[in-house]
Amino acid sequence: MAVRIRLQRHGRKKHPVFKMVVVDSRKPRESDYIDYIGTYDPILKTGNINTEKAKEWILKGAQPSDRALKILKDFGLEETVVKK
Repeated sequence: MAVRIRLQRHGRKKHPVFKMVVVDSRKPRESDYIDYIGTYDPILKTGNINTEKAKEWILKGAQPSDRALKILKDFGLEETVVKK
């Protein structure tokens, strides 16, 4: 099973709020997720990411999407994130 860390879009029109989740890569964007890592607001550039959970899933082999990778680096997980 290919596991990815990616974003699910929530919020209202023109004000998105993203959930960072761990999901099977074959499932659609808004499907059920395996684990919830945190939230990110791109308008305010703030978020609540559980870095320990993210690090744990990356060490287990989960590959972050491009946008999730950028957000994780902003939250200080550069040393853990394996570049593609």
